[in-house]
Amino acid sequence: MIQTVIFDMDGVIVDTELVHRYAYFKQFGELNITVTEAMYTSFTGYSTRNTFQKLKEHFDIDQDGEDLILRKRTIFNDAFDSKEDLDLLEGVKTLIQDLHQNGMQLIVASSASKVTIDRVFTRFDLHQYFTHIVSGEDFPKSKPNPAIFEHAASLSIAPKENCIVIEDSTNGVRAANAANIFCIGYNSEHSKDQDLSTADLVINHFEELNFEKVNCIDSKLRNN
Repeated sequence: MIQTVIFDMDGVIVDTELVHRYAYFKQFGELNITVTEAMYTSFTGYSTRNTFQKLKEHFDIDQDGEDLILRKRTIFNDAFDSKEDLDLLEGVKTLIQDLHQNGMQLIVASSASKVTIDRVFTRFDLHQYFTHIVSGEDFPKSKPNPAIFEHAASLSIAPKENCIVIEDSTNGVRAANAANIFCIGYNSEHSKDQDLSTADLVINHFEELNFEKVNCIDSKLRNN
């Protein structure tokens, strides 16, 4: 019986990708570096810190990593606050409310910073539904490293075998696989060129999920 659902945030709960993209590419321009679409896509699921670590390895960037992170967050926050049409992904709040009302524990495990997660959760009044918030900024390695999901599962009221992860990115699905947690891949129209083939189940819309369907998932399917 599934008792805990671990949600990714960007691309699963809310589409902040356009805001992140704007912030990153504005900063790339300030740094005078050219980041290809393929390289940018490969960062999906990475924390801001790990993204800049990769960029510093690839480009000749003299600025301190923490300064780069702070600048990106400043650009993101300004854009986030001014984007009036930003909304939750279709159907996800109904799913969150249904799971919560039926006593299922919800945890968010996102590569985003704590500040960004809090801004999203405050704007859309989501704190009331989740018992824990796990941020990728607390881990030295980003997804596909499984540490963030292993930690989230350790906060569960149930054994890891009774947890599932909902993810939309290649790196996120691989992290759930590596953590040996049943993974639902969300084929989000906002997350381009992501490989969800190793997810245990793939959905195209949150209408395909509800408490009864989640509760019927047998985690032993991972061994089939």
